[in-house]
Amino acid sequence: MEIQALRYFYAVAKTENMTRAASQLHVSQSTISRQLKALEEELGQKLFIRHSFSIELTQQGRLLQDQAQDLLMMADKIEHEFRTWDEVDGGDLYLGLAESYQIRWLASWIRQFKEQYPKLHYHVTSGDREQVYERLDRGVLDFGVVCEQPNPDKYSYLRLPETDTWGAVMRSDSPLAKKKKAIRVEDLAGQPLFASEEAWEHDLPSWGQDKMASLQLEGSFRLAYNGSIFVREGLGIMLTFDRLIDTSPGSGLTFVPLAPKLEERLYFTWRKDATFSPIAKRFCKYVLEKNQMSKQRNAD
Repeated sequence: MEIQALRYFYAVAKTENMTRAASQLHVSQSTISRQLKALEEELGQKLFIRHSFSIELTQQGRLLQDQAQDLLMMADKIEHEFRTWDEVDGGDLYLGLAESYQIRWLASWIRQFKEQYPKLHYHVTSGDREQVYERLDRGVLDFGVVCEQPNPDKYSYLRLPETDTWGAVMRSDSPLAKKKKAIRVEDLAGQPLFASEEAWEHDLPSWGQDKMASLQLEGSFRLAYNGSIFVREGLGIMLTFDRLIDTSPGSGLTFVPLAPKLEERLYFTWRKDATFSPIAKRFCKYVLEKNQMSKQRNAD
């Protein structure tokens, strides 16, 4: 199986249209069609259902799409790393990040690091802890930021300096918005709620405890912004971190912290057995030094 064939497949899978994919890749439609047919023959599975003006993925095609994404990311990562291996003022970093206001710490580190290495390029993907760990383990990512303390036998990590506070985001005209200081489990009983599946299964039960069964998950979202659109339409209340969504006066939305208080710590993480590119190794050393300096200042 050739990487180029996977690129053609992935472009068609994303656009659901052979003509648009050919235009994006700057190749002829017949070239893509020939490559996809060869790929289906090689795998012995039908990947697409072809309609008059669009293409639909089969179940096998959807599986390959998920796997092809990581394979192509890995291929690009390898290419970039070897091409920039000897560059003394740059290179490529690959990062997988949870959604959090604390990402500003990472952005600050990168901004300062880029002053020393102006040709630095960084590739950021968002994901929950499961996605980030999976891509760290595959070597697709150099570093991740996750919302749980990593396994110290497998990962090295630094704890980010602050914490994220859980709360409920709702329309400002919601009756519950009057509870400005805190929202309790019983306040949300029977309300349509939004949260990520990961938070619903792993984070929120420690807050809801034996009353968790009274809560109704209306819909799940990996990205808080998408969930906030549904909140604006009055479809429900979203449980998420503070400062992810604009809830300032005039925004039409209100954030109310949960009670008892529920906080989350974030961890900058990398595999202990990772073989870094030169720029990733420099960045890791830089972050460790910044962390040590911060600890010394706090101690003083």
